[in-house]
Amino acid sequence: MEIIESLEDIPVQNPQAEDFSYSDLTWTKFGTTEHHDEVALIPNARVKKFIIGECSNPECPTQFHIDRVRNRSRGSLKVYKPDEYLEYRRYWCSFGPENYGEGGSVLPSRKYRLKTRNRAPRPQSMRGCQCHFVVKRLYARPSLALLVYKERRHVNKAGFVCHGPLDRDAIGPGAKKIPYICNEIQQQTMSMIYLGIPEENVLEKHLEGVQRYCGSDATVDSLASQYVHKLGMIIKRSTHELDLDDHASIKIWAERNKKSIFSYQESSETDQFVLGIQTEWQLQQFVRFGHCSLVAADSTFGIKRLKYPLCTLLVFDSRHHALPVAWIISRSNLKSDVEKWMKILLQRAQSVEPGFRINGFIVDDAAMEIDSIRDTFCCPILFSLWRIRRSWLRNVVKKCDTIEVQRELFKCLGEVVYSVWDGVDTSKALERLTQDFSDQTAFMQYFTSTWFPKIGMWLSFIKSLPLASQEACGAIEAYHVKLKTKLFDDTHLNALQRVDWLVHKLTTELHSSYWLDRYADESDSFQNVKEEYIASTSWHRASEIPDSAVTLDSNDTLVAKVLSQRDTNVTRVVWNPGSEFAFCDCAWSLQGNLCKHIIKVNTMCENREGYGDSMSLRSFKEKLRSIKMKPMDDSMALDLSMALTMQMFDQIKQLVRLSGTDDISNIVDDLPVKWGCKKGRTTVGIPASIAAFTKKRSRKRKR
Repeated sequence: MEIIESLEDIPVQNPQAEDFSYSDLTWTKFGTTEHHDEVALIPNARVKKFIIGECSNPECPTQFHIDRVRNRSRGSLKVYKPDEYLEYRRYWCSFGPENYGEGGSVLPSRKYRLKTRNRAPRPQSMRGCQCHFVVKRLYARPSLALLVYKERRHVNKAGFVCHGPLDRDAIGPGAKKIPYICNEIQQQTMSMIYLGIPEENVLEKHLEGVQRYCGSDATVDSLASQYVHKLGMIIKRSTHELDLDDHASIKIWAERNKKSIFSYQESSETDQFVLGIQTEWQLQQFVRFGHCSLVAADSTFGIKRLKYPLCTLLVFDSRHHALPVAWIISRSNLKSDVEKWMKILLQRAQSVEPGFRINGFIVDDAAMEIDSIRDTFCCPILFSLWRIRRSWLRNVVKKCDTIEVQRELFKCLGEVVYSVWDGVDTSKALERLTQDFSDQTAFMQYFTSTWFPKIGMWLSFIKSLPLASQEACGAIEAYHVKLKTKLFDDTHLNALQRVDWLVHKLTTELHSSYWLDRYADESDSFQNVKEEYIASTSWHRASEIPDSAVTLDSNDTLVAKVLSQRDTNVTRVVWNPGSEFAFCDCAWSLQGNLCKHIIKVNTMCENREGYGDSMSLRSFKEKLRSIKMKPMDDSMALDLSMALTMQMFDQIKQLVRLSGTDDISNIVDDLPVKWGCKKGRTTVGIPASIAAFTKKRSRKRKR
C-alpha cells in the first residue's frame, strides 16, 4: 500500500449501509516512511454508526469505551496542519487494555469508586485486549472525522485472541449453567478428538463422564453436546503456524504454554536452541513410574529429517511399556546445556516428591553426554543395543538381495559386538567381515563410510557399560516406531523443517494417544484401545506364544522354528537363536524391528545347553568379574568393596525375608529406629503429597 503524505489526497467515504465497520471502508497509509498509520475520512455525523458497526463484529463482539479525550476551541490555533484536531477521542475495546486474567496484573481491591468510565461489564473480564482506534474531528474541516486505527486485531500483548468465539480460553457469562467438567473428562474428550474418533462416539463417552457428576438431564445433555461440538471446532481450526516465521511462532507458543515448558533457550551467536516440554500429566507419570525405577532416552530421533533432533525421556509403566515423560528439542550435546535441562527436570520432579530419585538411566547413543547424567541423577547408566541393531538390520535387508546372505552377514555383525567379551581382537573380526562379504558392495560402502570411523568408540562404550535387557529394548523400539508413524506421515512432509509443527504434533496427537492408552488400561474402558495398547510391544506379543509352538533342535542350534498363531500353515524360521542378532523371516523383523518370534526363542534358549548367554547377561557377568578382581589384598579398595558388598547383601536379605513372610509386623519390630530431625519430626513418615497440604501455624500476633 502506497504511503500518502497529504491529507488532501485521501477521499471522503460515506458507506450506504446504516451501520458500517472496518471492512466497509478503504484504508490508506498516511504519514511518512518512518511513521505511518491506517486512516480513513468519513463525515463526522457518522462516527457513531462506525462505532456500532465495530462493536457488532461477529468474530469478537465487544463495546468500545472512550479512553482519552482532548478538545480545542475554534480560533485557538493561528497556524495549523491539515490533520490537526478540533476534537480528539481514543476508543479502546472494553476487554482492555488492562489484563486481570491469568498471566495479567492482579485486580486491586478498592473501597472507593474510581472516577473513570466503566470499561467492561465486569472488571474481571478485562483480558488485555489491544484493539483501539482514534477519531479526530479535523480543525480545518469540522464536518469531517479522521479515523486512525492503531490496532485492528482483538489480541493481547502476546499476540493471541483474548476474547470472543475464537478465544480458546473463553468461558462466557453463562459459565454457571455449564455442567461440571473435571480435568479427566476434558482430557478424555480432547484426546478422542485429536485421534480422529467420530463426534458421536466422543459425545457418548463425554455424556457418560458428565452424568456421573450432574445426573441425566435434558439441559445438561444439550450443554454437553454444545461443549463437545465447540471443542471439536476449536481443535480442527487450530494450527501450528502462529506466525509465518518459525522462530517467532515457537516463541509465541512458549509464551502461551509456560506450564508445559521446563527449559527454553533461544538460539543466538553463543547459545543453541533448546526447548524442553513436559506437561502436568507427564510430570505425574515421571514421578509415579520413574521414582526408584529406570529412565530411558530415545536420543536422536529425526536427526536427518527434522530441523532439530528430538530426544525423548521414557519411563516404564506397570505393564513395562515405554511412556514419554519429557521431550527435548535441540541439536546441542554440550555438557552445560544437557546438564542444565536435566537439573531443571530433576528439580521439577522433586518439587512434587521430595525424595524422588531414579535407579538407572538407559542410553542408546555412544555420543550422549553420560557425565551430565551421572552428576545429575547419581545413578548407574546402562546401554541399549536397539538402535545399532535396528540400523544394521535395516541396511542388511535393504542392500543385500538374498535372505541367505542377509542372515549370515547379520550374524557376522553380531560376532563383531560379541568380540568385546570373547577376548577376540575387534580389528580381526572387522577384517573377517570385510573379506567374507566383499562382494556385497552396497552394504560394505555404507558400513565403511558410516560405522568404520566410530565403531571403536561404540564398542568401547558397550564394554564399559552394562547392557539393558531385550524387554527394555523392545519397549523403547515400540515407542520409536509409534513416534515415527505419527510424525513422518506423507501429509506433513512439507512441515518437517518447522519446530512449531513438531511441538504441535507432540503435545496434541502423541500426548493424547498415550494419555488415552493409560486411561483405558487403568479404568478398564475403551476395550479396543486397551487391547492395542497391551499388545503394542513385541515382548508382550511373545508371551502369548505357547512353548509348544517353538521347535528347537538339539542337533542343530543354528535354526529354530515358530508356528504362527494366526495361520497354522505358516512357520517362521529364526536363525542364530539365543543371540540379540538373531534373524527372522517375518515381515516385522525384515523392517528392522525386534519381533516376537526372536524374543520367544531367546527366552527359551536361556536355560538350554548349546546356546550362549545373551549380551546383557555377559555384560553383567563381566561387571561382577571386574569387581571381584579389582581390589588388591590388604588395600583400602578391598575394604570399600567389602563394605559395599555387605550393604548389598543386607538389602537383598531383607527383601527376601519381606517377600517370604506372612506377618509383616514381625519384620517391622526388628527394624532399627530412624529418628528425624527435631524440626521435621511431625512430618516424618507422612507422604509428600499429604505433607505439602499441612498448614503451618502462623506466629504473627493477631490484632
